[in-house]
Amino acid sequence: MKKVGYYYAPFGRVFGGMFVSELLVKPLQEVNAAFEDFKRNKKMQKELNVLLKDYVGRPTPLYEAKNLSKKFGYRLFLKREDLIHGGAHKTNNTVGQGLLAKFMGKKELIAETGAGQHGFAVALVGALLKIPVKIFMGAKDVERQRMNVMRMKLCGAEIISVKSGSQTLKDAINEALRYYVANSKTSYYLFGTVAGPHPFPAIVRYFQKIIGEETRRQIREKIGRLPDKILACVGGGSNAIGIFSAFLRDQQVKLIGVEAANGASLQKGKIGSLHGSLSYVLQDKNGQILESESIAAGLDYPGVGPEHSALKEIGRVKYVSITDREALEAFHLLCEEEGIIPALESAHAIAYAKKLTGKLRKNAAVIVNLSGRGDKDLETVYGSI
Repeated sequence: MKKVGYYYAPFGRVFGGMFVSELLVKPLQEVNAAFEDFKRNKKMQKELNVLLKDYVGRPTPLYEAKNLSKKFGYRLFLKREDLIHGGAHKTNNTVGQGLLAKFMGKKELIAETGAGQHGFAVALVGALLKIPVKIFMGAKDVERQRMNVMRMKLCGAEIISVKSGSQTLKDAINEALRYYVANSKTSYYLFGTVAGPHPFPAIVRYFQKIIGEETRRQIREKIGRLPDKILACVGGGSNAIGIFSAFLRDQQVKLIGVEAANGASLQKGKIGSLHGSLSYVLQDKNGQILESESIAAGLDYPGVGPEHSALKEIGRVKYVSITDREALEAFHLLCEEEGIIPALESAHAIAYAKKLTGKLRKNAAVIVNLSGRGDKDLETVYGSI
């Protein structure tokens, strides 16, 4: 591994690293050391497993969507992360990192959020573990995700509306990092996706890999073999890494990450540094960060996790894009055909699954990671009609 920033890049040639202020190097190294101890601590691992089962609601089902399967012409399975407590895969990570913060003796949780699902998941865990919570959220996202804002407040979280820049996830992360620099001795930054400086991409991956581990076991029980393809939406990319991680060595399983067309960092970006790590980033010729745009707040991010960048470079994962219109059509399609309301983020993966119609054999098995439910998005969906 090459040394980049203040740390060795854990993904591929150069991706990842710790491109941060010197004031953050020691706190991040302390988090990394505590994380390694946490993974070896049997008491903490037992507490984590109990909470994942009894609080989060794992394992989640792998559901065969027979109506859509008939429509698409192949067997479509949905990994139902929308059914866990909080309504999205984000709770896997926040329960884990909340326990890590408790293990470190931290007195406050801080977090960024875009769609509000991560913020709500942090608020849940803060209430559960009795640790105060501050949530940084772009002003635009505060407005379009009002239900999640109300849910965070109900759980006792303080919401800090960020009015700088594009007023979306990128700017929320900027403000959260500034706050963390000043308060790292007492605060734990509970990062929400597989981006950011080391060790956050590795930590979030660790707590999300349970999605892939369950899926691998479940699909074998259902069809006696591994799937042909796995699809997942990609913003920062934690739900995708979560499900992809268990299949990376299985070359016969095609992995497809689905980005928003106007925020497709892996397809339109160039290698650069954003929020403390080296990855693919939307930027102009002078290296200035460009604004992304998506109807799905969780995909409205001009960067992506460094592991995704490494997987793109070696060709292990294919990355594609879906427009807002295609995502909306898929949102309605899943509602009408299966009675399942998906998050707009997840609808991007459903939209790409629809594009596979007529291209696969009838007994082909495709899994879509349904990363969250869509009640948070109803105002956006009906406002777009």
